[in-house]
Amino acid sequence: MADAAPLLEVEAIETCYGLSQVLFGLSLSVRSGEMVALMGRNGMGKTTTIRSIMGLTPPRAGRVRFGGREVRGLAAFRIAQLGIGLVPEGRQIFPNLSVRENLVAASTNRLASSEPWTLEKIHALFPRLAERGNNMGNQLSGGEQQMLAIGRALMTNPRLLILDEATEGLAPLIREEIWNCLSTLKARGQSVLVIDKNVENLARIADRHYIIERGRAVWSGTSEQLIAESDLQHRYLGI
Repeated sequence: MADAAPLLEVEAIETCYGLSQVLFGLSLSVRSGEMVALMGRNGMGKTTTIRSIMGLTPPRAGRVRFGGREVRGLAAFRIAQLGIGLVPEGRQIFPNLSVRENLVAASTNRLASSEPWTLEKIHALFPRLAERGNNMGNQLSGGEQQMLAIGRALMTNPRLLILDEATEGLAPLIREEIWNCLSTLKARGQSVLVIDKNVENLARIADRHYIIERGRAVWSGTSEQLIAESDLQHRYLGI
């Protein structure tokens, strides 16, 4: 894996909201089949990094390559069509569609996956979605909505799955179910870029980690290195 060309490569991007600059030369990469964690305190630029990758807030400088192709400057829906599935912060499911309709509406196999995600596979991953299939999106709990948001993204059969705040605000049992889901996806070889605050679980399942501080990647390394450098959490991740 170490010698493989990155599936996603972000190089020295700078991103602004109007006159306010948020990212300052940030770089990161995700290889095929790799799970990478993006960590940092609130307001340090994690969500802006995701928005920059997806073309929702295009960087004013730097490069974003996906699958060897430069995507900076492409419309967000074009970037998604290349094979990136986003589970956004806040979930943003369709409240007036049923669980089944939310999943089917996103279903596509544009990249001709040999083992595409189906309703049956999503239901096996999240049995609760099968039980709630006829319920409307706005009738679900926060945890059920997060399961649905993940299932919806997977139904696009992405090469890369991005999760912004994977377990924030969820009950402990639901959080554990989401972590089990991510472990399953990793075992399937799904490439994942995940934002979350749970260092213990991230260290358990992620291959590599980036820590962002004030719009810059100030540290990167493996789970073993993250655990070994005990002061990192106090310096960059504590309140």
